[in-house]
Amino acid sequence: MGAHLQPLALRLLALTFPLVAKGFSDETLEKAAKSEGYCSRILRAQGTRREGYNEFSLRVEGDPEFYKPGNSYRVTLSAATPAYFRGFTLIALKEGKEGDKEEDHAGTFQIIDEEETQFMSNCPVAVTESTPRRRTRIQVFWTAPPTGTGCVILKASIVQKRIIYFQDEGSLTKKICEQDLASEGVTDKPILDCCACGTAKYRLTFYGNWSEKTHPKDFPRRTNHWSAIIGSSHSKNYILWEYGGYASEGVKQVAELGSPVKMEEEIRQQSDEVLTVIKAKAQWPAWQPLNVRAAPSAEFSVDRHRHLMSFLTMLGPSPDWNVGLSAEDLCTKDCGWVQKVVQDLIPWDAGTDSGVTYESPNKPTVPQEKIRPLTSLDHPQSPFYDPEGGSIKLVARVVIERIARKGEQCNIVPDNIDDIVADLAPEEKEEDDTPETCIYSNWSPWSACSSSTCEKGKRMRQRMLKAQLDLSVPCPDTQDFQPCMGPGCSDEDGSTCMMSDWITWSPCSVSCGMGTRSRERYVKQFPEDGSMCKVPTEETEKCIVNEECSPSSCLVTEWGEWDECSASCGTGMKRRHRMIKMTPADGSMCKAETTEAEKCMMPECHTIPCLLSPWSEWSDCSVTCGKGMRTRQRMLKSAAELGDCNEELEQVEKCMLPECPIDCELTEWSQWSECNTSCGKGHMIRTRMIKIEPQFGGTACPETVQRTKCRVRKCLRGPGMEKRRWKEAREKRRSEQAKKNIDSDQYPVCRMKPWTAWTECSTLCGGGIQERYMMVKKRSKSTQFTSCKDKKELRACNVHPC
Repeated sequence: MGAHLQPLALRLLALTFPLVAKGFSDETLEKAAKSEGYCSRILRAQGTRREGYNEFSLRVEGDPEFYKPGNSYRVTLSAATPAYFRGFTLIALKEGKEGDKEEDHAGTFQIIDEEETQFMSNCPVAVTESTPRRRTRIQVFWTAPPTGTGCVILKASIVQKRIIYFQDEGSLTKKICEQDLASEGVTDKPILDCCACGTAKYRLTFYGNWSEKTHPKDFPRRTNHWSAIIGSSHSKNYILWEYGGYASEGVKQVAELGSPVKMEEEIRQQSDEVLTVIKAKAQWPAWQPLNVRAAPSAEFSVDRHRHLMSFLTMLGPSPDWNVGLSAEDLCTKDCGWVQKVVQDLIPWDAGTDSGVTYESPNKPTVPQEKIRPLTSLDHPQSPFYDPEGGSIKLVARVVIERIARKGEQCNIVPDNIDDIVADLAPEEKEEDDTPETCIYSNWSPWSACSSSTCEKGKRMRQRMLKAQLDLSVPCPDTQDFQPCMGPGCSDEDGSTCMMSDWITWSPCSVSCGMGTRSRERYVKQFPEDGSMCKVPTEETEKCIVNEECSPSSCLVTEWGEWDECSASCGTGMKRRHRMIKMTPADGSMCKAETTEAEKCMMPECHTIPCLLSPWSEWSDCSVTCGKGMRTRQRMLKSAAELGDCNEELEQVEKCMLPECPIDCELTEWSQWSECNTSCGKGHMIRTRMIKIEPQFGGTACPETVQRTKCRVRKCLRGPGMEKRRWKEAREKRRSEQAKKNIDSDQYPVCRMKPWTAWTECSTLCGGGIQERYMMVKKRSKSTQFTSCKDKKELRACNVHPC
């Protein structure tokens, strides 16, 4: 064997597999230790090879020819029955690299079973066995390197008995190359110019299908939700997000925090490319039957220039997982508008956080990665993981349905005569009989109907009395009630129209000064008697963007929609915003207000007994290394007297940081042994044992064996010398026998068994201990001889250095 192994291979055996290395000389090991180079002890180890040798194999799950950058793969090293191996090493190299530099290695390994595998202390990028013993199979995960790495070579070495197998080709080597992601983009299809005329109105309805029943693995029962929907109808010159692109700061905040604020700001900054901002409320919890909670929806418009729509919503809690559509084209090749779009959705990864489970701690992805769809093979701990590589079960469905069209259409034949909006005169507004001396806030939105069926119920809205200028003039009530029925039920007779709510106001017709804006509604149900609807479907009013247009005035956008009320019950504040499109031409400061606030009234607070703030960020781990705890809190926002709140306000979970260093710990020195000669010069030794091996960078162990010289009387020479030695030895034996007889006379009831054989040495090298025992054969029942005890002797063994 020595003729086949280089000194480095011997060193590898001696460091990693001490049982195998027994018999190698100290000189050989010392030479091997002097080798230099990054992980060279492993990479340059060569051993016996055999043609066609296939008892051992290295396999990547699924046997892929290509890897996706950043994806994780299960790697298995196995031996065919009846073969086995005692130890192994596993590395991943860039193609054509020797591995003597850190940058030559590709990707990272992840330990699955710490009792079986560990990272090598002298080569941290390599995986090796935790303990040398017989085994037939080990598994680890390998995370592929980032884009641009190219092909990677996975290599394994096997130690079986005293032979190292390290193959540069064959069953212990696997080559896997980077997959070209250019063809995988979902939104990379060319977007054609739109030839449709007029405008179209659509309603987006979002149906979440993510629940514990459909996705049971690690489903977060308490905090599952869909964040607020945010999106827009826009031109092809502005793309909110797309697969293969990078997430903007707005997309990142939606993806990680579920916050649409920054995303809406980014959309409004593109006002020339955007027609409608799409917004819908969040859903807590993520799923409820439609008869309990209606699916969230939003309405938007498109025109020839802005005929695409995009939206996104966060699947929460999650690292950065979302669903949505990107640049969905609603214009047809026939110069018309699409009637209906139905899309099933799977989650996608924003590339900003590296978590793998719903509630993984924040772990920013540096550098940021591209947006990509999640797959069932991303990571074994992922809730969507499927070892067979199947498709991810759908988490949502979005339905986009055309509800109205306006203006002259290019394609003369309509899809549906009912969806054309009639150009009728604006409806006269009802007279307001509120006295001028009573100043109110705006009415709050109507509450939900008290009836969810077709039985009659009522709904309520509220306003706040801001000032009463004349106390002698009574002010009307601040509450207003209206009869209603559940969704889909009409309380009108068969000869009346059933209309939708008004759709949001269009942008002002001018960018500066006085202009007009309009809003529309559509017919939800025509009269049963077949007559036409005579109610107005369009409303127009004046709007002012800038009262005076001059070189010193700003050019600002129209006011955005009001934000939700800051309070869920009682009195709160709401705000709306607009953007500065162009600063004054004379270089002066823009004095236009960009934020407007007013009070808002919500239903009385006793209807919402428990209102909680969002969870805070997780605290730092309670320890600096090893296992600890971390906490997060939330606050009770509603007053305690409004009702009992049994929700937990603090959560505690375990956290794991890198293991704490463990220093080497030794026993005390043993007594010096007897001199190894009976006369002349000799030596004595003493040993100590390792109680705790150093781990995780702890202090290394010092020497465990010490040797010192000893000198006994001079050795005598001559023919009478031999007789004299025999005589001394005979006298010594007689003295020991006499002592034994005295002991047996003193303790006549202590009968001892013979000494047992010496136990095996506690270590293979470096100084160990052996033990043997003399047991009491028979004990007396008399209490005066209770001192009769078993005996034990110790001696040093395997004192040669390792």
